[in-house]
Amino acid sequence: MAKVKTVFVCDECGAEYPKWVGRCDSCGAWESVREFKQSRLKKDPAGPPSQLRALADITRDENNRITTQQSEFDTVVGGGLVRGSILLFGGQPGIGKSTLLLQLCGLMADHGETVIYCSGEESGEQLAMRADRLGVTSGQLKFANESIVENIAATIHEQNPSVVIVDSIQTAYSESGDNLPGSISQVRESAAQFLRLAKEKNVCIIMVGHITKDGFLAGPKMLEHLVDTVLYLEGDRQSQVRLLRAAKNRFGSTSELGVYEMMQEGLIPVKNPAKLFLSRRNSEVSGTVVVTSQEGSRTFFLEVQALVAGASYGNPQRNVTGFDLRRLQMLLAVLERRAGFQLGTQDVFINVVSGLKIAEPAADLGVALAIISSLKNSIVNPDTLIIGEIGLGGEVRNVGQLRKRIEEAKKLGFTQVIVPTGDHKDLKDSGLKILPVASVSQAVDLVF
Repeated sequence: MAKVKTVFVCDECGAEYPKWVGRCDSCGAWESVREFKQSRLKKDPAGPPSQLRALADITRDENNRITTQQSEFDTVVGGGLVRGSILLFGGQPGIGKSTLLLQLCGLMADHGETVIYCSGEESGEQLAMRADRLGVTSGQLKFANESIVENIAATIHEQNPSVVIVDSIQTAYSESGDNLPGSISQVRESAAQFLRLAKEKNVCIIMVGHITKDGFLAGPKMLEHLVDTVLYLEGDRQSQVRLLRAAKNRFGSTSELGVYEMMQEGLIPVKNPAKLFLSRRNSEVSGTVVVTSQEGSRTFFLEVQALVAGASYGNPQRNVTGFDLRRLQMLLAVLERRAGFQLGTQDVFINVVSGLKIAEPAADLGVALAIISSLKNSIVNPDTLIIGEIGLGGEVRNVGQLRKRIEEAKKLGFTQVIVPTGDHKDLKDSGLKILPVASVSQAVDLVF
């Protein structure tokens, strides 16, 4: 005979408690602990043991990936969508998530893949109007205005599609749950059912996720652990540039970056981001330089602008756009202590043009020289590319994939490159004028 055991479980992290508590000690969430009834059998209910297979005996399917026919997206996810996987696709409202997914659905459907688009936020008429604007006309693309997980599962069993879009996971709900759509328990239960369905039917399911005001995916954190891939579509609403990143990817790298431009006909992949980011550069003013940023296998060339002005108030301002504020404060301290520039009474503003955020230290030397350029009101040669990481001792350190950066710089028409001393000996055959520097002071003397 079964006994009933009462436990209290946190909806956010799954922690169990013997009694109700207002705040979960594990994740810190408030009002997330709920009461559950568990049946506890006297007899051990263990079933048959799991079937084990040697890893070497498991077959690998080379055709297990579905190409979206869009190289920018395929590169970010690692070469295409994987059958039997589940993806979580997030981004700010209006950034273009549904637009990009509808474009991908049309491309895949045009190449023979059966695609189902399930939307709980748009009607069929609304989706059809957007499809007409984007030029999506494939008959292999099917639409369902459906939010009930069980109904979506029945459709997948009947149609056997290759890809299913769920827009969005916050509007999906399971009839087995009692809570409203969008609640933590409903999001968790719906995602778990979609995961089982993806593995059982070998179908790729892409779930659109909402973003909170803090920029994180809404719902329990375990949602990101549950899925195979987490994608973010980022960008400034006032800019046409959109960036696609993978925050998690079990089937590829998370360092790749896709660049899109929002146009009237949808999100258009940018084949040469360097020309886009440098196309409107004004090289006749002080405080502007060009640096590189390596994102996976791609090299980006970005314009960095610096403005240094006397502080009007007691505390000087340090404002950044697209650069790390703490990194800037470190560079200012190095310039003052190691190079002798008095910046403690100056307002310093840094802007990375085009909305891309620089995450690697290879741009340190370029940012530092842009600050000095603005301070001295002296123009840096516009045909000069600046590469190097700055240490606390004022030394310029080597960076990764230096030859690849310089090869790309030559294609864009740069004539000379400032690089860290050490690896410059291997770059004599690059066709560019290589200027090695060992310290910030040496770089300042060389440029100014």
